Amino acid sequence: MNIAFYAPFKPLDHPDPSGDRTIGRELAAALTEKGLSLTVASRFRARWFSARPTLWLQGLPARREALETASRAGARAFLTYHAYYKSPDIIGPYVARELGIPYVIFQGVYSTKPRRCLKTRLGYELNRRSLLAAELVFSNRRLDVENLGRLLPREKIAYVRPGINPGAFAFDAAARRELRRAWDVGTRPVIVTAAMFRNDVKTESLVYLFTRLGELARSGLDFFLVVAGDGEMRERLVGLAGRELPGRHRFLGRVPREGLGAVLSAGDLFAFPGIRESLGMVYLEAQAAGLPVVALADGGVPEVVQAGHTGLLTPPGDDAAYARAVAALVVNRERRVAMGEAARAYVRECHDSSRNYGTVAGALLRLAGEG
Repeated sequence: MNIAFYAPFKPLDHPDPSGDRTIGRELAAALTEKGLSLTVASRFRARWFSARPTLWLQGLPARREALETASRAGARAFLTYHAYYKSPDIIGPYVARELGIPYVIFQGVYSTKPRRCLKTRLGYELNRRSLLAAELVFSNRRLDVENLGRLLPREKIAYVRPGINPGAFAFDAAARRELRRAWDVGTRPVIVTAAMFRNDVKTESLVYLFTRLGELARSGLDFFLVVAGDGEMRERLVGLAGRELPGRHRFLGRVPREGLGAVLSAGDLFAFPGIRESLGMVYLEAQAAGLPVVALADGGVPEVVQAGHTGLLTPPGDDAAYARAVAALVVNRERRVAMGEAARAYVRECHDSSRNYGTVAGALLRLAGEG
């Protein structure tokens, strides 16, 4: 069965890596694995549609082109990935209505705050209309499920746990030996972190981490930090690491997702605070490789890390607690290993994308009369 697919925030082949892109790709792969064919109906980017009048003019021809594409492909349903006020779906409801096929949203987000601001009011209204038009809205965050309940009846909302392909991040003993030799770390505990160096909460989290690790280093704790990532804030972050952790850190630059498993395998624990983190797919990737996590109990992090079992989560704002959590795993190898084994099992059992996103495939088939 063919599905018309659209990602208004950004296409899944966009060159900039992000958790949003990762989730979309995992979803698409799982649907394909279940036997569905996906046709990209449109590549129209609706980001900040409210504030960009040029997009209003481009939207009408984009809708017509999407209708033609979906019709030629014989699409039996329309699936939109990640719709919210910043990137509302102006295409899916129209195409689905014209073709008489079910319209479904994955990762639909609803908030009433944008309606109070002139800059975001249009995006709010368009997103609200698309959510109301959907026959089913999936969400991979419990907070979003709760917010959607303010607009939609419960039977139109479905929660699905975020997922990855655990095998893609399976522990690699050979890579561990090779990379640790290259890094010349010997038997020292290696802390791995990974993020894009964007001028937002990603950099804020890395600054927080480097500062806490600097405090631990000055207290005499022995460890080595490996940082995967790159971006506009690189110079600032490299300078901060040089001051806080002289001689005990290494920046790898941007690591392709297919190479991240090797880097994680060479580490002993994964630390990334995740300040106001929406979800954090990298936590699942780290746990799949057998690394315990140290993060803040903030945003969507508790939905992908089992506190006290697969990692240590500390209260936002409690700097000392975060530092203690990192130190606790650095000094206790036995605890690290036990948590890492639990983390691997947790991802396999609860966050396998093939199994979790298979429910989406089943719903699409059912709504199209094929299930």
